[in-house]
Parts: sequence; structure tokens; C-alpha cells
Amino acid sequence: MLIQEMDNTIHKLTARGKGILAADESPTTLGQRFATVSIACTDESRRDYRELLFTAEGLNKYIAGVITHEETLGQVSRQDGTPLIEALQKNDILIGVKVDKGLVPLNNFAAAAPTGEFLTQGIDDLAERLIAYKAKGASFAKWRAVYGIGAGRPSNMVIRANADSLALYAAICQSQGIVPIVEPEVLLDGDNSIEVSADVTCTVLLEVFAALRAYGVMLEFIILKPNMVLAGKKCPTQPNIERIAIETLMVLRRSVPAIVPSINFLSGGQTAFMSTLNLQAMNSLSMPLPWRLSYSYARGLHSEAMDLWLGKEANISEAQQSLVKRAKLNSLASVGDYHHKMEGEI
Repeated sequence: MLIQEMDNTIHKLTARGKGILAADESPTTLGQRFATVSIACTDESRRDYRELLFTAEGLNKYIAGVITHEETLGQVSRQDGTPLIEALQKNDILIGVKVDKGLVPLNNFAAAAPTGEFLTQGIDDLAERLIAYKAKGASFAKWRAVYGIGAGRPSNMVIRANADSLALYAAICQSQGIVPIVEPEVLLDGDNSIEVSADVTCTVLLEVFAALRAYGVMLEFIILKPNMVLAGKKCPTQPNIERIAIETLMVLRRSVPAIVPSINFLSGGQTAFMSTLNLQAMNSLSMPLPWRLSYSYARGLHSEAMDLWLGKEANISEAQQSLVKRAKLNSLASVGDYHHKMEGEI
């Protein structure tokens, strides 16, 4: 029964031309993003923004599932008082939930750990929480681990510890019939080259999949959500789009088993335009791949919508149109049919 549930979920999440919308920001993170466009962060403004996203007409043509924050599962519509997630369910969009409880510094636990390294917390009561989330309609989940580059980072300690927590999380999810999104994110805030990013990303992914196997995780029922392989933002030499596509796919071919059904990239601080352009470049290379390459973007899908909305009801329609346009462009990129000229045409 649980296998059939996960099979149904994977089938929907990996539908051709569809991706996943990440709307799982914590109140603190969403508040930080609101602050950049002078939107007050309140229970009501967070609710209104999520309602804007979930009720965008036509979103279900390009979005198979939405990752929500725990807070969202308890929010109700301003319009009619129904649970916010009902808008997704009515449009056959699957509900996911971010189940990790954020980051804690690794050197809180290990004195020898480099500063600036983090572990993800939330395992202790995960099984119980998953039962509650599933009762509210969730069929998939997400857990994020992060790895910085530079000054001894990432250390072997954090690579192994995060691989173990990702694998244990995935195993617990599958024991409840929940499909896990496995998100090992190599951060690209430094001045490292694309070659260094490639080496670190490959090392991280190999360790993650070794742990997934050790914990008995069924790889056919997971979604991998990695970073694209880019140079650090402060690197003086930035690679072109073709180089990014080739480096990313070479890393994935070396480290990701063919049985994994889909790789849904995070946008990782890229602009909405660049995340679409890079996804298109990977899907247009004549390189045989065993998995789908799609998207699970947050800012890469709805940053423009937030900029247009500004917390004002009069701007909702325009913001929703922007979201759906961005989703359509990424849908085209996920099948290799996007062209940058479409930015002004759709």
C-alpha cells in the first residue's frame, strides 16, 4: 500500500513539463524577503502571499506539487475561510511540506569543526510529524542540508553528518508512504572556481547516495534537489551557460544512480532568468541522461510576483500572471523548448 502511494506521487511529480514550486520559507526567511520590497511580515501578509501563489489560474499546467511550510497547513483563506491548501488540491497539485527544523552550527557539537558549517535538525520527532502532515494532505516532504566552500569547508565531518541525516529523513518518510525530496545544497557565496564547485558537489552527492543505500532508501521513490554547478558569486571568472550545463551534467552522471526518477534543481540565488536559461541549456545538450531534469524553484519562480504584489490587493492579478508566466517558461526549459526571446512574448 505504501509503495503504491509513493508510486502515484512520483508519477505526478515527474510529469513531463511540470516542476515543483517551493513556497516553504519560514516566517523569518519570508520576512527577510518581504523587507526587501517593504512588505510588513505578519500572519496575515504571509497568508495573503501564499494564497496569491496557490490560487493563480493556470498554475497547475506547469506545477505538479508545492512545498509548503508547516505554518501554511494551518492557514485559511481570507476569501472564504477554507484551508489554503484546498486551492491546490482542487487543481490536482500535490502538497509537500518542509520537515527540517533549520540549521545549527556544527561547532556547537564538535570543537574541531570549521566555523561556518551547519547541521540540519528535526529528526527526533519526524515520524510523528509526518503522520500529522499526511493526515492534512501532504504526500511528499523536503529536507535541506547545506555545505559551504572555503577555509577548510566542507569538512569530511559535515559531509558525512549531513549525508546521514538526509538518508535517515528519507527512510523515515518512506516508512510513512511519503516521497522525500533530498536537498543537499552546496552554497556558492564564495570566490571559488566552477571546478572547485564541481569537485565539492560530486563528493557531497556520492556520500549522500552511499548513505541512502546504507539506510535502505528506495531510490526510485525520491526526488533529488541539488544545486547547479556554478562558480562562486565572488569568483572573478564566471563560466558561460554551456560550461555550467556540461559541468553540472558531468557531476550528476558520476554521482546519481540511474534509478532516481527526477532531478529538480534549486535556483540557488540565481536570477529567475538565469535559472531558466541554465535549465534549458542542460536539457538541450545532446547528452543521454537517465533522469528527468526539472525545477523546484522558490525565488526562481515567484520573486517577480512578490516584487509586483507589494502587499497590495490591487496587484494580485498582475503578480499571479507573472508567476504563471515564469512557471510556463521553466516548463518549456524542462523539455528543451525554451528560448530567451520568449521572455517578452508569453
